[in-house]
Amino acid sequence: MSVDETVRINRWGPLIDSVHPKNVVLIVMDTARAADTGVPDGSPPTTPTLRRLADQGTAFTNAAAAAPWTLPSHASLFTGTYPSKHGAHAGHKRLDGSLPTLTEAFRNNGYETVAVSNNTWISEEFGFGRGFETFRKTWQYVQSDIDLGQVARTTDGGIETARALATRLAEGNPLINVTNAIYGQFFRKRDDDGAARTNEWIAEWLRDRNRERPFFLFVNYLEPHLEYRPPEQYAEQFLPPEVSYREAMTVPQDAWSYIAGETDLSERDFAALRGLYRGEIAYLDDRIGELKTALVKAGEWEDTVFVITSDHGENIGDHGLMDHQYCLYDTLLHVPLVVHGGAFTDGGTVDHPVQLVDLPPTLLDATGIDAPSARSGFQGRSFHPDTSAPAHTPTIAEYIAPQPSMEALERQLGDLPDRARRYDRSLRAVRTGEHKLIRGSDGARELYRIRDDPWETGNIAERNPETVAELEAALDKWLDSFEHATVSGPVTPSKAARDRLEELGYLQ
Repeated sequence: MSVDETVRINRWGPLIDSVHPKNVVLIVMDTARAADTGVPDGSPPTTPTLRRLADQGTAFTNAAAAAPWTLPSHASLFTGTYPSKHGAHAGHKRLDGSLPTLTEAFRNNGYETVAVSNNTWISEEFGFGRGFETFRKTWQYVQSDIDLGQVARTTDGGIETARALATRLAEGNPLINVTNAIYGQFFRKRDDDGAARTNEWIAEWLRDRNRERPFFLFVNYLEPHLEYRPPEQYAEQFLPPEVSYREAMTVPQDAWSYIAGETDLSERDFAALRGLYRGEIAYLDDRIGELKTALVKAGEWEDTVFVITSDHGENIGDHGLMDHQYCLYDTLLHVPLVVHGGAFTDGGTVDHPVQLVDLPPTLLDATGIDAPSARSGFQGRSFHPDTSAPAHTPTIAEYIAPQPSMEALERQLGDLPDRARRYDRSLRAVRTGEHKLIRGSDGARELYRIRDDPWETGNIAERNPETVAELEAALDKWLDSFEHATVSGPVTPSKAARDRLEELGYLQ
């Protein structure tokens, strides 16, 4: 075989292996915690598709996010760095362009790069468009920077809607804005947060794409995110026997009101919410199976590395919290991770720690891409089966600033009790095989013996000062080992983005 037959240089980028190009599909099940993607508490399996893929691929049982919420966690996923280095967090709500991204590495090496996002944070406005040739936002029918669908979804109709729409029509292209408003009011399904529309679009794209190029496809599915609104047939199998679907759907889902002590929820209420949450995961698992079928029909499955993970987990009454803020417990950090295809086929179960920051170098290894400029900035380590990189010891997570801030909570709820104000702090966590330390900027120290206390219910810091000191020293050594991001201060999202983020429960 000649060199020309083995390696091809084309107009889309540098070298591509024309014999065995490897596609990559990277799926984020937004807000899916690891504990609820298996067979929890003797319930029916929530993720049979994920389980089958794990049986045929490689399952990583000890995978962790570098941050507990969407923006910084996705920034870590794309840059292979931690929040202190990439600088995207509640104090600076944007991934700036100082670091190379995984997407840019793929595009620079001839890949078609496509994103389909169902979460407003993951959009061009917040810095995630770099390297993507196509970036589809499913909350819009016609892709635009103006989101009139939010007006239609959150106003009561009549004069109120007319006035709101008239105001927004002046922003941008009126025809596109009207189309998106009509789509949001009449056609956007309320029992699906975009997974069905995502798959329909991807199936069309797979049919029509130029198959001479390999592709990198990133998908953010939003179903497990608050509010939980799974189809009834998915939810009812996970609800307590005495709680009907209709009753479960009446349980308050206002996380911030609960955290501030303005809403009381019983254990029965939380059992209902957990049932709805698991129903969302089960529904999404079926949609992931649907996406696999589309890849098979397009003839791409056998040549695809298929990755399923989550950006963070969820608190559903755990630690006195709801949603995914204000802590670094494993309810938020422990995420599912399954890799299928290539060297990961029939890889079994891997129990040693890995982190989402490890995915960029791993996926470059899986596709044979060198990308030295990108790799030089990664803090993650490849866990590809053929690599000799050592496992993470210790693992790190960061929560640089509270989101929402205390000021945002006050604007929403009024005066806050002390129980809420104690969350006005930054947090870092460091974990070894046996212990985990959470250090707060307010001086708080929490130490857990993870093997004996996986749900982190008993703080043993006071009884183990030597272990605390040892882990603090390891954390400080890590913090001193790299240059931290220099950011210019807060980033103000557009009005359309703020509206949609607040619709998702993110107070601004």
